Amino acid sequence: MPENKTQPTDADVHEFLKAATPARRREDGLALAELFREVTGTNPVMWGPSIVGYGSYRYVSRANPRTRGDWPKTGFAPRKSALSLYGLKDLPEGAALLPELGRYTEGAGCVYVRKLDDVDLDVLRRLIAIAWERGDDAVPSGGTHAAGNG
Repeated sequence: MPENKTQPTDADVHEFLKAATPARRREDGLALAELFREVTGTNPVMWGPSIVGYGSYRYVSRANPRTRGDWPKTGFAPRKSALSLYGLKDLPEGAALLPELGRYTEGAGCVYVRKLDDVDLDVLRRLIAIAWERGDDAVPSGGTHAAGNG
């Protein structure tokens, strides 16, 4: 069964954020880390080389239910061109609240923000809290099961 290539690592989140460029992205990344920690009550973990993730859930791909894996409930990546925010629009409550966030664009699985000054931080806190409540995806019936159970 195919697994996600992006997995949790032991990399130091603070060191990663301190090295982010440009300086604005570094400042926003450090501020986001504190905001996410405040809302989730947990410390971040690096997922792959560039995603700062909080918590995890087990997903099942809608396109191919045999594709499953673990992914952060919420998190972010301070990319050079924008801040990528994960998990904010995955649940219906988050998707409904998203238009109140401020200036952003959307990708397939994330929300892009140019700078934190462009968004309402109270709305962002609410979106993070909604994402944090996410549970594991339901496994579709029909005979597929995860190997190695038991």
